[in-house]
Amino acid sequence: MYLDDAVIFGIVTVSLMFVFMGSWTAFIVRDHRRSKECREER
Repeated sequence: MYLDDAVIFGIVTVSLMFVFMGSWTAFIVRDHRRSKECREER
């Protein structure tokens, strides 16, 4: 049982980290694109 709990806990932790990094990267990419557009307009 402890092995299954550990595996589930690890999968959940990695999944949360992956989702957090993905959303954080997407936010930076969007902000970078907006900055580029603003610079090009100026």
